[in-house]
Amino acid sequence: MTDLPEVRGALTPDRDLSSLTWLRVGGPADWLFQPADADDLRDFLKALDPAIPVFPMGVGSNLIVRDGGIRAVVIRLGRGFNGIEIDGDRVTAGAAALDAHVARKAAAEGLDLTFLRTIPGAIGGAVRMNAGCYGTYTADVFEQATAITRAGEAVTLTADDLNFAYRQTDLPEGMVITSATFRAPKGDPAELEAKMADQLARRDASQPTKDRTAGSTFRNPAGFSSTGRADDTHELKAWKIIEEAGFRGFRHGGAQMSEKHPNFLTNADGATAAELEELGEMVREKVFQTRGISLVWEVIRVGEPVSN
Repeated sequence: MTDLPEVRGALTPDRDLSSLTWLRVGGPADWLFQPADADDLRDFLKALDPAIPVFPMGVGSNLIVRDGGIRAVVIRLGRGFNGIEIDGDRVTAGAAALDAHVARKAAAEGLDLTFLRTIPGAIGGAVRMNAGCYGTYTADVFEQATAITRAGEAVTLTADDLNFAYRQTDLPEGMVITSATFRAPKGDPAELEAKMADQLARRDASQPTKDRTAGSTFRNPAGFSSTGRADDTHELKAWKIIEEAGFRGFRHGGAQMSEKHPNFLTNADGATAAELEELGEMVREKVFQTRGISLVWEVIRVGEPVSN
C-alpha cells in the first residue's frame, strides 16, 4: 500500500498507534491520515483505491488496537475539525471537539449538554456510540450530523439514518463523521457549572480516572446507562455482575479489572493488547457460566494479533 493520493494534511506510513490510545497499546497502522479539513478528507477518499480499507479513529478513548496493528488507512481528525459554534439553542461541534469542551462551552451560554462533561472522547465518537450518562444520551439532543462517505461524498445524517440504540448506531462502514448539531435545553450557566462539578466529583469517587483505561468495558445488560438517581438499580449493571463473578481487581499479565470499578479494564503494568482482550474474554466466559449473561463489549477492538 504505497500509491496513495496526495493530501494537504499529514499522511504517515507505518504509524504506531499505541501512543494515540488511552490504553497505550496497539501496533502500527499501514497509514495514518490526518486531513487538513473536510475538503482534504473528501478529495482523499474520492481518489483512494476502493479496495483499500479505512478506519476512522477518534481520540482513542474507547479503543483497543491489537498488537499486530491495522491493515488500513486510519483517519484521525484534528484541529480542522474541533470548532464549536452556538446559535440560539443549537450547538454545532466538529467531530474532533472533546465532549467535555462542548459541555463547558454550551453551559457558559446557558445550554444544557452537561451529560457530555464526564464522557471521555470526542463528538464523532459520541454520535457513533450514542454516548450517554446520568439518564441522557446523545440521541436525546441530536439534530443532525455531517459526514463523508468512503466514496468521498459529503452527506447529512438524521436520527433516522443513524437509528440510535443503546451504545450503537447504524453508521455505515468507513463513513467519517465531521460535525454534529445538537439542540440543547436551556439552563442557568451557574447552575449548569455546579451540576458538572458535582458529576465530576461523583465520577472521580467511583471510577479509576487516573488509570489507563478505555472507559466502561462492557455494556450494561440492563440496556441503559447509569441514571445517577437514588432509585437506580444495580442488579443488571455490568460492574455488579463482574464483581459477583470474582473479578474486581483481577490481574492477567499487565491487565487488570479495576479494584475501584470492576467494569473498567486497565493497563496496570505494561499490558499488551492481547492481555487486555484476553482478560475481557475471561470475564465474559465466567459471567456466562455463572449468570447465563453474555456481556457485550463496549470497548471497540480492531486490528490483528501479532503473527507467530
